[in-house]
Amino acid sequence: MVYRLPTAPLQKIDNRMISATHFHAMVVHFPIALLTTGFLFELLSLLRGRADFSKIAFYLLLTGTIGAVVSYLAGRQAGAGMEEGELAQAMELHEQAATVALVLAVLTTAFSLYSQGRSLKTGWSKWTGLLLFASVVAAIGLTGYYGGQLVFRHGAGVELALPDFGQ
Repeated sequence: MVYRLPTAPLQKIDNRMISATHFHAMVVHFPIALLTTGFLFELLSLLRGRADFSKIAFYLLLTGTIGAVVSYLAGRQAGAGMEEGELAQAMELHEQAATVALVLAVLTTAFSLYSQGRSLKTGWSKWTGLLLFASVVAAIGLTGYYGGQLVFRHGAGVELALPDFGQ
């Protein structure tokens, strides 16, 4: 049995180029990766005493926080209009977790900027920064869990298209 690719051109399902839902899905993984990796570098910096790891962690925190702002705004746009029903409740949980994660990321970045500006290199400031960074990663994990529930349990943003069996 030989499988042949269809000869008819692929049909567009949607006339829009990129929706807010698609854009959110495209950008949300960058801050997750950047902030999680930044936390690991900060942890390694404390355990190994390497200042270069701390500098890398700072830049990952900064770029991850910027990405989190973009993801948050795209998510707000993607979820606009969902105001009732079970999906709206799941969306509300995801949005609340995202708000907490974003606020923690901004606070952690501000604390890191303050610490660097004041040249704070004492144990309490390093451990406070690490604790803040850990809370960001935990909040991102919770946000991701609720986002996964939206997609995999409720089908948010999923467009089903059945193949045309008539060809």
